[in-house]
Amino acid sequence: MGKGFILYIVMSILFMRQAGAQQTIDVHCHNILPGYMAVLEKHDAAMEETFPLPAWDVESHIAFMRKAGIEYSVLTMPAPQPWFGDTQESRRIIREYNEYCARLKETYPGKFKFCAALPLPDVEAAIEEAIYALDTLGADGVKLATNSRGQYVGDEALDPLMEVLNRRNVVVIIHPHKPTPVNDGIIATAPLAVYEYPAETTRAVVNMISRNVLVRYPNIKMIVPHCGSFLPMAIPRMKAIHPAMQAKELMGSIDWDGNLSRLYYDLAGGASPEIVRMILTITSPDHILYGSDYPYMPDGVLLGNLQRMREQFTADKELSPYSERFFSENARNLFNK
Repeated sequence: MGKGFILYIVMSILFMRQAGAQQTIDVHCHNILPGYMAVLEKHDAAMEETFPLPAWDVESHIAFMRKAGIEYSVLTMPAPQPWFGDTQESRRIIREYNEYCARLKETYPGKFKFCAALPLPDVEAAIEEAIYALDTLGADGVKLATNSRGQYVGDEALDPLMEVLNRRNVVVIIHPHKPTPVNDGIIATAPLAVYEYPAETTRAVVNMISRNVLVRYPNIKMIVPHCGSFLPMAIPRMKAIHPAMQAKELMGSIDWDGNLSRLYYDLAGGASPEIVRMILTITSPDHILYGSDYPYMPDGVLLGNLQRMREQFTADKELSPYSERFFSENARNLFNK
């Protein structure tokens, strides 16, 4: 038995003791179902996101949650979007996914919540599915891809859907998908998760801010993944050049505070105190949430990331007062209303 393995066991035991006293809520994790995978394989799209989708089963997920001290997990469908030109096929697999999540939530009370998938880019079908998932299945929110086959979050075509979500005070989790268009040579060298995912997330949020989407639909709360992606750098630049763009009539007016006040940020990717302080330049401590990105990395890596973040935030004088907000209280306030 190697020293590394023994160290891992000791670390896990200590972490489990700590986690037992400090419950965590995970707002960024995925479940990958056989029917979803079958559709991807049918269309030769299993590697569309340039990274193999990991295996998932509920027993393994619950075991990870137990080890990590996670109170409950908020599930979303991963990328890619299961739409390949056949609306009925997409509606079927999306409905199967949402109904499975609803059964999972019922079978394991208090362990899982879910944000419903939608069959975009068909907006009418997406509205129908959103109403069914939220009103009948009891979905806890909606997941939107940054773009659904080129239809970006923030596009005017999605305004009717946003109206429906706004009336229901919906929490929306956005997640990066393969950009449209994208340079195949670049992503062959650096897979999407390396750079394009944070750029894609930033692109979609900038699109929403530019159209004041979150101000026009003020009851929607939007969770931005992966530590806010590039937004802590993009927002100051956008503010600086916006007056010149507006003077040239290339952009309209923007309600910066109104838009930014409705954005939340998850810590998936293993945030450091330095990164959190960057996020706090564009938001407040009550808008930061823990996310694991399970099952895209091994349990041991995710447990180590969570332990490291807890230790670093506790030791940081600026962040320590907010640590439990980040790991549980903010998510509880957002999803338990």
